[in-house]
Amino acid sequence: MTTVAMARKNPSLDISLIRNQLFTMLRQFEHGTVHWNDPWATHSFGNSEELTVSVTVNDPRFYRRVMLEGSLGAAESYLQGEWDCSDLMPLFRILCRNMDRLGSLDSAWSKIGGGLARVGHVLRTNSLTGSRNNIAAHYDLSNDFFRCFLDPTMMYSSAIFEEETQTLHEASVNKLDQICQKLKLQAGDRVIEIGTGWGGLAEHAVRHYDCHVTTTTISKQQHDFARERFRNAGLEDRVTLLQTDYRQLTGSYDKLVSIEMIEAVGHEYLPAYFQKCESLLKPGGTMLIQAILMPDHRYETYRRSVDFIQKYIFPGGHLPSISAIQQALPQNTQLRLTRFDEFADSYALTLRAWRKAFFEHLDRITALGFDDRFIRMWWWYLMAAEVSFTDMGHVLFQMQIARDPAAVPASRDYLYARA
Repeated sequence: MTTVAMARKNPSLDISLIRNQLFTMLRQFEHGTVHWNDPWATHSFGNSEELTVSVTVNDPRFYRRVMLEGSLGAAESYLQGEWDCSDLMPLFRILCRNMDRLGSLDSAWSKIGGGLARVGHVLRTNSLTGSRNNIAAHYDLSNDFFRCFLDPTMMYSSAIFEEETQTLHEASVNKLDQICQKLKLQAGDRVIEIGTGWGGLAEHAVRHYDCHVTTTTISKQQHDFARERFRNAGLEDRVTLLQTDYRQLTGSYDKLVSIEMIEAVGHEYLPAYFQKCESLLKPGGTMLIQAILMPDHRYETYRRSVDFIQKYIFPGGHLPSISAIQQALPQNTQLRLTRFDEFADSYALTLRAWRKAFFEHLDRITALGFDDRFIRMWWWYLMAAEVSFTDMGHVLFQMQIARDPAAVPASRDYLYARA
């Protein structure tokens, strides 16, 4: 279905050509309906009412950005307020469901723009210095900002929902407990955590499993927050807090845990990451990694490109694939992936809860000094991330890894022995 109404003064020649190309693509959509409004006309595209969204182009520069930068140009244009829509979520879902028809969005010019974005991403290498800069760009925004939408555990990673009716806080505590149980933490265990975050796992493990945790973050803001957290909880003698890159860690530990930190490692550094993990584990030690993974069939294309989240949210970010991990482990270590569990549905629920809290605390976020562009950027990010799990096949794995597969019990009965 395509309808046109409200003809106005004709656009310039270049805008007209770009509009025609874009509209040709939209006419091919088979899932959902897009109502399109710009300064010249109103159109409706699509053949289905399963999802409906209205897009309003406020500034003709939108069309030029799309021509020059493709989907990244459309995102930048949204951040600039050059277009709006009734709801980003159904728009993203419509785009995902018509993904095979979006090829025409990437013109020759936009591929050049995308190539420039890729160069910028490559320059944000995850070397020792680069990693600190990349982490600071995101995690050092403001602890008060992250407080606006995270639950009291301050876990900035997927919770594990046993039921959709659980609160985010309940699901976060459930995740922490599952991780500790899968590691079979015992009193006296010495644990190394790569990626402190704001200290949620370290505090939970020490309080409920009577172990000692050494934990590291290269974010100054997170380090300061966690130090105060452990001090206030009276845990300073049971938690060793470092501000050290994972490549510079030393020591020997019974257990290793890393929650959604591997996404900041980078494909080329996966061998070094796993080699370091192996060197930190005692011979009978085990480790658990929670990670967002790119589907195998999209991984090589993903490696050669740059997306919105890499450009605007997580500089240097890279989602590994399960195959990349399965190759890196045996090729570089004696470690083996012994078991994994998948929780994509839980991540969608987690992101939905963050988005709801973000929206409810917009006044607080604005009062912290964050402008409209920043808010639009995070609104886009939170919705795009949610759709990546509901419609694009991204997965969340908890992976148990050990030198000896027998170190990870075949039975899961131990998961039900609550601490």
